[in-house]
Amino acid sequence: MEQWRIEKAELVRQYHLRNETSPKGGIVFVGSSLMEMFPIEEWVAELPEPRPLVYNRGVGGYTTVDLLPILDIVAWEMQPGKVFINIGTNDLSDASQTIEMIMARYDEILSQIEAHLPSVPITLMAYYPVNPDVAEGDVKEWVKVRSNERIMEANSAVKRLAEKHSQRFIVLNGPLMDVQGRLKAEYTIEGIHINHEGYRSIFGQLMRYVME
Repeated sequence: MEQWRIEKAELVRQYHLRNETSPKGGIVFVGSSLMEMFPIEEWVAELPEPRPLVYNRGVGGYTTVDLLPILDIVAWEMQPGKVFINIGTNDLSDASQTIEMIMARYDEILSQIEAHLPSVPITLMAYYPVNPDVAEGDVKEWVKVRSNERIMEANSAVKRLAEKHSQRFIVLNGPLMDVQGRLKAEYTIEGIHINHEGYRSIFGQLMRYVME
């Protein structure tokens, strides 16, 4: 097994252990690295009372395939009051994966969450843009496939999926985008991942949805 997979499996195990003692009924955030790296727990803890109870259960590197078998740990073990999800960006980096294939698995993820957490609202978050001009290393190849055009097409598919499930679809991308619709250079680590300043630019907007 690849080292990163060993590390992420351990992270999932730690989530499971934390779930056993964490208060239930909070707001759970599910996804891959773009979720895991969002310091939402830390920033919410800095807000004045009353503040929401939030849990970040993102797992970097995971795809829709990887998420399906751990939904119990990252979602319904917490008996959440709300679920926010952003999954599929790593799938979009794989040229062999069509958007239809990705959305079929995303559909199954939503169906499983709904089956285990009936009446719990799910918010589907739009995929963030990328910036090929500042891409480094392997990212240069990834963004050739995971282009902003493919991301826009995928976001339209996610919106339709939300409508099919009568769930909410939100777009936080405005503050992150430059005039060309790319992820702002000053907000990205290497063309794909978002730095703290980038996350801070969308935190307030996200919290308005969280508090609804």
